[in-house]
Amino acid sequence: MIRALAAGLVLVALTHPAVAETRLEPLRFADLAGWASDDHQAALAAFRRSCTETLEQGSSFSRPVTFGGNRNDWQAVCAAAAAVTDARAFFETAFRPFRVHDRIRPEGLFTGYYEPEVRGSRKKSKAFSVPVYRKPDDLLRFDPRTEKKTGLRYGRKLKGRAAPYFTRQEIDQGALAGRGLELLWLADAADLFFMQVQGSGRVRLDDGTTIRLAYAAKSGLPYTGIGGVLAARGDIPREGLSMQAIRHWMTAHPAKAQALMWHNRSYVFFREMAMGDPALGAPGAQHVALTPQRSLAVDRTLWRFGMPVWLDTTAPSPQGDRPFRRLMIAQDTGSAIKGAARGDVYWGWGTAAEETAGAMKQPGTMTVLLPLALARKHAPMP
Repeated sequence: MIRALAAGLVLVALTHPAVAETRLEPLRFADLAGWASDDHQAALAAFRRSCTETLEQGSSFSRPVTFGGNRNDWQAVCAAAAAVTDARAFFETAFRPFRVHDRIRPEGLFTGYYEPEVRGSRKKSKAFSVPVYRKPDDLLRFDPRTEKKTGLRYGRKLKGRAAPYFTRQEIDQGALAGRGLELLWLADAADLFFMQVQGSGRVRLDDGTTIRLAYAAKSGLPYTGIGGVLAARGDIPREGLSMQAIRHWMTAHPAKAQALMWHNRSYVFFREMAMGDPALGAPGAQHVALTPQRSLAVDRTLWRFGMPVWLDTTAPSPQGDRPFRRLMIAQDTGSAIKGAARGDVYWGWGTAAEETAGAMKQPGTMTVLLPLALARKHAPMP
């Protein structure tokens, strides 16, 4: 049920705990600092990729979301996007901006992720001994009734009963060995771990070729951030946590690194896919190729994939934090991306992307753009 509040703010009265703490404030595009100077054409290119999926498959619309409407709310605006010549005018006439206010996190939080580049081989050797596994056949997604009864969305059957899947430690110690599930072999267990955290990666093979690995499935066990483990133990000050700091600690303590990774029981499986356009990333959760600095991971229970999102935050750099104001497209999600004013910026690949993404943990604001038909459901049009 949707109802307008006295101050022109919007509350969607559903049972999701984040909903009661979230309101959308209607704005004008003139209210968005930096809007006029953004590269709207780059955002439009990413939006069109989302629209292709929306119009042809629309797979993400099978899941209900709190904000973002249904497929009908997006089909007309997606169809119109194909013929657009003035990107800025298109966004300003086809959408209305709504500032996201989250009482749980009044100051939004924006992090970054990237596509790792690692070394690997198609053959196991002393130099390449860490297996990358494809999805096992016995990894199941349980039906809603089983999930409600057991609390397990994913797992395996043991003697006909639903059970959790193998932990990271069990897999590292050989639970899947000998089943022909190995896609590739990597040189470093930490490379595999961080590729699993990011959800995809580029692998430079020892024969000189480069391939891409994309997310295939996850074990379903809870995700635990190992940075939090290090901070709780006092190994790294919480204010100094970054991916670079975690990797530095693991390099300095190789005998303890594997046990640290085992704290994260969750495990990600991959599939090999064609490299495709080298200027784009691997597909995100919407099944479209990600665009560096234009694709955003969001909480998929709240926001619809393909939704344009204006970010007003900062990005870390060697010279200090710099303004980061631009139009992004929601095309991905992640286990740690929870909440209304929460996003994860895709930075691409390479050293610069890794350094920026690993250090990014910035406050800021988030403004979603809703198609006019959907915007009218949230607030009266002026």
